[in-house]
Amino acid sequence: MLTDFIGKRRHRPSEEQLDAHQLTYKRFRRRIQRNSREGPAASTPVATWRQQSFEFDPVCQQLQLDSPPKDHESAQTVLQGSPQEAALVQGVSHCEAFKPSNTTRCVAASRLPAVINATEQEWVWTAAGKERRISQQAGSDDRRHDLQPFDILNEAPVTLQGKSVMKLGAPSLLNDYYTNLLDCSCDGLVALALASSVYIWNSETRALVGHLDPQLGHTHRQSISSLCWSRDGRTLCIGTRRGQIQLWDVEQKQSMRCLLSHLSVVAGLSWKQQLLSSGSVLGHIHHLDPRASTPLVGVAVQKEAICSLQWSPEDNWLASGSTEGHLHIWDGDITGVKRSRQPIATMKQPSAVKAMGWCPWQRQVIATGGGWKDGELRIWDTLSSSCLTSISTNSQICSLRWAEKKRYLITSHGLPHHQVACWRWEFPSISPINQLTGHSHRVLHLAVNPDNTQIFSAGADQRFHSWDL
Repeated sequence: MLTDFIGKRRHRPSEEQLDAHQLTYKRFRRRIQRNSREGPAASTPVATWRQQSFEFDPVCQQLQLDSPPKDHESAQTVLQGSPQEAALVQGVSHCEAFKPSNTTRCVAASRLPAVINATEQEWVWTAAGKERRISQQAGSDDRRHDLQPFDILNEAPVTLQGKSVMKLGAPSLLNDYYTNLLDCSCDGLVALALASSVYIWNSETRALVGHLDPQLGHTHRQSISSLCWSRDGRTLCIGTRRGQIQLWDVEQKQSMRCLLSHLSVVAGLSWKQQLLSSGSVLGHIHHLDPRASTPLVGVAVQKEAICSLQWSPEDNWLASGSTEGHLHIWDGDITGVKRSRQPIATMKQPSAVKAMGWCPWQRQVIATGGGWKDGELRIWDTLSSSCLTSISTNSQICSLRWAEKKRYLITSHGLPHHQVACWRWEFPSISPINQLTGHSHRVLHLAVNPDNTQIFSAGADQRFHSWDL
């Protein structure tokens, strides 16, 4: 019995081992205390929690800005693995004290300007040609991706109706229906996001200008979820999946500002003169003035995840599309934070309102496209909240653009034909004009040049097409 008891006794460490353990712990404790007295390291983007003193915006004190929508499946999927987003789901607001563990703290747009302007991730501009010279000199070992962005794959000698004029490479284009990764400026510069980089292509010279990349050395590169040009074509706005909004001066080739506006995916961006509106998958719309030291000027909240956002041509109304099929119309009064604020009109379709666009010549009219379970192209009157007309396309509508000078409506599609379609809308009917074929997978994104003579499309086949309209 005694032998069995002795054999089952737990092993007791020796006195020498205990002394070594205590010595190691004392060193660790002294090091932590010394670091806390000295303050954060030079690479730390924000001050330690005790060193910070927040002066909350009066507007921010009125409302918890990012209280999450209830029973939101899409938001829950995106939030997995993120302590910050998990805290939002539990009801933590932008304005409340929040300390995630082992993560870089994202500070709301209503906090200290010094924190807002401190970029969480530096971006670098590389001119076209320079990177390829560097790559050749360095003898790049990466042979897996032979196709380079905007490499010419095919160029038609003559223009044929329904055929692309140019087909170029778009490797690493994210195959995600809920992204907005292509836009054309008023100067004809095309911006296309490929993975964590943004490439700028001149549609007039048909040449690559350069690209923006997160600085080398960052272990976690942020995938881009949306982008858009300012109306004057000087500023490119880039939204990421981690809630960061980067403003880039194209003429000066430098970053203007980095805003940590959301704690979730930036799903939509739209400009109202000098103000920028952004929408997240948590259903929060933030109105920002990038010129101000405290950029947040207004907030609106909807229950469903936002997948599209666009101001009307005269800036009277803001349209937000949701993953649950709701099209909300908000008035132009965006200042302040009011939980009671409600959209002035709401329309419903059976699928997500991702493809959406205001008609440039009928100010109260907006078009939406249905997803793969719907496939219906609809024209809405926002004043009466009624559907003026609709037509079945028998395919998923991924993107939608108006060509004002041609009086065309242009849509891009998924299965079964992966086509770009042109429509003519004359109240009260809509009729097809022609179809542009050439993509082998769904056409996710569309853009139109300023004079409406060219259509640009980017598809899940990792190809970029330029079409004559």
